[in-house]
Amino acid sequence: MRTVPAAARAELTKIFTLRSVWLITALVLGLHVLVNWSAMSLYRDAVDKIGPDGLIEIFTGERNPATVEMLDSLSGGSLQMTMFLPVLAVVISGQEYRSRQLGLTLLAVPQRGRLLAAKVLATTGYTLLVAVMIAAISTVFTYAEVKNWNAGLVTSPAAVRLDLAFLAYALLFSLVSMSATMVVRSTLIGVMITIALVAVTMTQILAMTAPAVDALLPMSAGRNLLLDPTLSTLSSGPRQAMLVLIAWAIVGITAAGVTLSRRDAR
Repeated sequence: MRTVPAAARAELTKIFTLRSVWLITALVLGLHVLVNWSAMSLYRDAVDKIGPDGLIEIFTGERNPATVEMLDSLSGGSLQMTMFLPVLAVVISGQEYRSRQLGLTLLAVPQRGRLLAAKVLATTGYTLLVAVMIAAISTVFTYAEVKNWNAGLVTSPAAVRLDLAFLAYALLFSLVSMSATMVVRSTLIGVMITIALVAVTMTQILAMTAPAVDALLPMSAGRNLLLDPTLSTLSSGPRQAMLVLIAWAIVGITAAGVTLSRRDAR
């Protein structure tokens, strides 16, 4: 099993040499900073006007408990960036099919089960790094918004649980996209599959017509896991959401393993 850590380090090295990975990472983090910066004044003003009843009005006519609203803002800010992380995972897993390097990789690690484990570890490691940076950016901006009211909010047990839940969701959804790309052996098709999964959730079509089905989609599960049910209409609870994400990842990795074991290296 010592082959797996060595292969994982090699996979990470390949990831860090990909310009496309660096570009997408920079775009995701830059966009996250820009979105939070543009909304910061809105949230600061709302926090400054929190009344004695503890309610906050961020949008006109909507007054909610301030703690609940700001925690939802913390998790929601990170959540909106996770639609890009699976695309990053697709690019990472699809680069060998674009450059036709899979044959060389199989020569280096002929045991395909160990190769799959190495790819999963490497993708998980890089995605976790980016997800942690996303969560850190959300935390910094939320702290800047609430520091004059409740500076300890971003380090409260509730905030830490949300950050951990976000990291779990980001990793599991990224593994789903990585696995799909390995099955179809195409970056373009992997991106299309990921966009389709995101689009179905974003359009809210299933959420309005068939919430039980909507709850089974990975991004919908992310919403159900991270957002507060008193502020958003959700299709399931957090426990079911986590089980759905784990099931997607297990099925995806299993399918990728079967595909890798049965196909040639071309």
